[in-house]
Amino acid sequence: MKRSEAKTEFTWDLTPLFCDDAAWEAEGEKIMAQAHELAAFKGKISASGADLLEYQRQSETFNSRIERYYVYAMLKSDEDKSDSKYQGYVGRSHSLLNEISALLAFETPEIVSIPDETLEKFYKETPGLEYYRRALDRQRAYKPHTLSEPEEKLLAMAGDISGVANNVASVFRNADLKFPDITDAQGNVRKVTQGTFIPLMESSDVATRRAAFLSVYNTYAQYKGTMAALFDGQVKQLSFYTKARGFANNMERALFRTEVPVSVYKNLVATVNEHMDSMHKFMRLRKKIMGVDELHMYDIYTPLIPEADIKIPFSQAKELALKALQPMGEEYLSHIKEGFENRWIDVYENEGKRGGAYSCGTPVHPYVLLNHNDTLDSAFTLIHEMGHAMHSYLSNANQSPVYSDYVIFVAEVASTFNESLLMQYLLRTTEDKKQRAYLINHFLEQFRTTLYRQTMFAEFEMQMNEFVENGGSLTADVLCDMYYALNKKYYGDDMVVDKEISMEWARIPHFFMNYYVYQYATGFSAAMALSAKVLKEGEPAVKKYLEFLSSGCRKDPISLLRGAGVDMDSPEPIAEALKVFDSLIDELETLVG
Repeated sequence: MKRSEAKTEFTWDLTPLFCDDAAWEAEGEKIMAQAHELAAFKGKISASGADLLEYQRQSETFNSRIERYYVYAMLKSDEDKSDSKYQGYVGRSHSLLNEISALLAFETPEIVSIPDETLEKFYKETPGLEYYRRALDRQRAYKPHTLSEPEEKLLAMAGDISGVANNVASVFRNADLKFPDITDAQGNVRKVTQGTFIPLMESSDVATRRAAFLSVYNTYAQYKGTMAALFDGQVKQLSFYTKARGFANNMERALFRTEVPVSVYKNLVATVNEHMDSMHKFMRLRKKIMGVDELHMYDIYTPLIPEADIKIPFSQAKELALKALQPMGEEYLSHIKEGFENRWIDVYENEGKRGGAYSCGTPVHPYVLLNHNDTLDSAFTLIHEMGHAMHSYLSNANQSPVYSDYVIFVAEVASTFNESLLMQYLLRTTEDKKQRAYLINHFLEQFRTTLYRQTMFAEFEMQMNEFVENGGSLTADVLCDMYYALNKKYYGDDMVVDKEISMEWARIPHFFMNYYVYQYATGFSAAMALSAKVLKEGEPAVKKYLEFLSSGCRKDPISLLRGAGVDMDSPEPIAEALKVFDSLIDELETLVG
């Protein structure tokens, strides 16, 4: 289906951002004019509390304008990656942002240069400035990593270059890369795309699964040198900024930005590695239930209980979400309904559309991109992304722009929390033995793909960054060997780790997002704990959780989660989640006999 053929009701409405492209074009000039007004504060924001306060206030409104401008371009380009007009909009947005960064490069050096005693004097003398203390403290935390104004300006000017590897990889995957069609068991020709790949891998027909698997990974293998060069370029540009700013390594720099201790990342990898036997146990059970002599990588997505396979059209997926989220109360549900009824969501795949799914917070309301396929997975994706959307909605409603943008570490809690409530609802309302087994298998797959698989991704990202930081270059052979070895470790001896899976790294866009993926696993663990509290304790737990969603970044993420009732500075939430995983394996084995 071409984008022009999509039904309006299933596409998002971007007019609240800009009424049309002409309005977006005109906004660029207005943004640059305001940027020059802010630039006039150079030399003043460290001179008086009044000027510092006014700069903070104007920056808030300015940053909201920039966000709307950039997001409109991004969303339009994601509708169809082959549309050069909107790819150009993204390029222009990046250029504008980098020009503004260079123009305002004085800001951080000037703010961090204010002596502590002078800043305390500003707080006392200037009513209203105290509100910005946390924001200023976060900025001043970068003092050891802030360069001189000319150096900061030079780094800002290099911003266009830093995004090249990611941009090229995205366009290549979503617009240029084409996979060979396959023929299914009924003799039907099936298109293989980024959006249809996983549904094809869920097929009950092994030949269909294997053909889709080979179609995708053999195609990526043809371009492995190109993809490896892009990965190498991405990690090396990260290392450049890491060294320039005086961080020990790329991980430290990435986690410093979100106020997450490095120990949290390494604790995740270590704790999951300590529980690898449960993952291997699940693979043994899958092999047993499927009744195969060999379990292959293309066998791990197909439902173990195909007789209970569930087809869920989008209308039903929305109904399920509303029922599952009943414990959250009417106010929360009203916002979900608002999103469903007012075209916040772009629902179905079309040619050139960005693969996968995401939620994007904006100053007007959140937007959600889906590629809905009428599967149970798609229903979980909807409720997952609406969790993100509600986090953005409530943070924007309760915090001013300076504090509304929560960090990614807590973002994945909100989405996975919703998924957990959906699963618990389905298990409570399902009495059929086969359907219950199907659902438990799906829950187990959430553990496998979110807690184990994302931790494997995190370990891979850690390894490839360390490899480059130790002087290496990421060739295709290095990446394939590294990735293949991790699959062997995570899936165990009962799995035939097909050589083609060594190319999967090229298919994962998150590896260009700089230590992002680990947060799916930590978020899953936190969400399991918080959703259990809501179902057990009711309104008191709901109130704490909604406060968490409404807090934006008013506190560091570890403190925010402690306030909601979970301590992610401990291995306990991860270990407890993995115990649930192990017990569910036992229950599934009992159900299927």
